[in-house]
Amino acid sequence: MRVTIISNQSEKSKQVSKSLEDLLQEEGIVINGLAPDIVISVGGDGTLLSAFHRYAHILDQVRFIGVHTGHLGFYTDWREFNLADLVDQIKNDKQEAEEYPLLDVRISYQNGQEAKHYLALNESILKLMDKTLVCDLFIRDEFFERFRGDGLCVSTPTGSTGYNKSVGGAVLHPSLEALQITEIASLNNRVFRTLSSPIVISPNEWITLKPINTSSITLMVDQLVSEEENVAEVKLKIAKERISFARYDHTHFWDRVENAFLGVKKQNASDLD
Repeated sequence: MRVTIISNQSEKSKQVSKSLEDLLQEEGIVINGLAPDIVISVGGDGTLLSAFHRYAHILDQVRFIGVHTGHLGFYTDWREFNLADLVDQIKNDKQEAEEYPLLDVRISYQNGQEAKHYLALNESILKLMDKTLVCDLFIRDEFFERFRGDGLCVSTPTGSTGYNKSVGGAVLHPSLEALQITEIASLNNRVFRTLSSPIVISPNEWITLKPINTSSITLMVDQLVSEEENVAEVKLKIAKERISFARYDHTHFWDRVENAFLGVKKQNASDLD
């Protein structure tokens, strides 16, 4: 079993990473960042996103584990106080995993430039920074609408609790093979109309966005922000690749949602103390 640890730069995360590394080595587990079987992120969701993109080229060979050292973590099941339990689970690993869908993003250009390809764990956002975005939206190569507004967010089920939710999108269970398009501040009046509602796309469909009257866009893919020129279209679909999380003490998705946005169970528990 080969393991690598990816940490953010906070002092707490560094200390937790060092403690975890010591425990792993005591059990004879190899620390190997070049060809790991398990990637452990120590920090929050941003740290796990960084780990995902670092090892996106070998997703079929690795599983991820998140150790949470902050205030909120959707991808992080473990805390610094149960590191010994985590190491014991890794030592007795049974290769079990939870697999979730990813977003395939492909940019085509007007000038014959080679297309760019990205994978997103959470979402991809298309927008203009200095004016209203106008783009045609196609679903399965069929024209659906001409969008006008600040931008469009296309999210995975795991990403549905992030930016997507903040702009009015629905929360989807990560086991669903689906993508979601959510409008960002769309223009809706007697002249310009959009559906003005989140759209959930099935596994055999894809989304194509074609900018109108501009070839320059800002494209965000998870944490990556790219200023793109001469863009002809952006095509988005469910990727053939999937991300795998080691299934040890995996927290139920709806418990994560309740804890992150409501906290009623925790409050009720404290009231009983």
